[in-house]
Amino acid sequence: MNTFDDKSLPAFALNQIDIPTSEKLAMPSHYTHAPRILLLYGSLRERSFSRFLTEEAARILLHFGAEVRIFDPRDLPIAGSVAESHPKVAELRALSMWSEGQVWCSPERHGTITAVMKNQIDWIPLEHGAMRPSQGRTLAVMQVSGGSQSFNTVNTMRVLGRWMRMFTIPNQSSVAKAYDEFDAAGRMKPSPYYDRLFDVMEELYKFTLLLRERSDYLTDRYSERKQRHVEELKSTAPAVDVI
Repeated sequence: MNTFDDKSLPAFALNQIDIPTSEKLAMPSHYTHAPRILLLYGSLRERSFSRFLTEEAARILLHFGAEVRIFDPRDLPIAGSVAESHPKVAELRALSMWSEGQVWCSPERHGTITAVMKNQIDWIPLEHGAMRPSQGRTLAVMQVSGGSQSFNTVNTMRVLGRWMRMFTIPNQSSVAKAYDEFDAAGRMKPSPYYDRLFDVMEELYKFTLLLRERSDYLTDRYSERKQRHVEELKSTAPAVDVI
């Protein structure tokens, strides 16, 4: 049997390579607070089925023991139209930094997410100074449709979640003919859709518990360690007098 045992890495800075081990991934016990979950929905309608589904998801997460926040997208300006200090923008960004997991729920419009949903995501930067408001957070994606079941919207949000460096869980929720799935009070009726929603929130809660303990380690990258090392060397290099 042919084997391959060449471990030479001449192109890499060996002092910046970290070898993953089970010990490094072991769960510490310094977390004492409940998992923090931020929920976003993508409709401004008074009878908003994406909001109803989001609120139902929040109830399940509360039952598991999570601390939840639901962001109200009303009065959030279009991304780029106002300064980042705008109160609604600052609120959304603070909630994203606070969160350890997120739930995104959007109606399907023209085969994709709504402008309301995209606007919220656009206001959460990939980087903000030394902070990364989305990196390392877990993410569950959900959609509601007025017609037959579709997965266009959840697939779009998966792409966005990956771009935002989030851990998007495998399970997802897509509720077809949403107008039939909620009662007059906005509560979800018993159905396979409700069972799937419970499954998704259960999975999100489990992954959030698991990954928040090691989020910093899991998102620690060789390329960034190398760049930090180069910058540290520059900052500590002695000044050279020019004659």
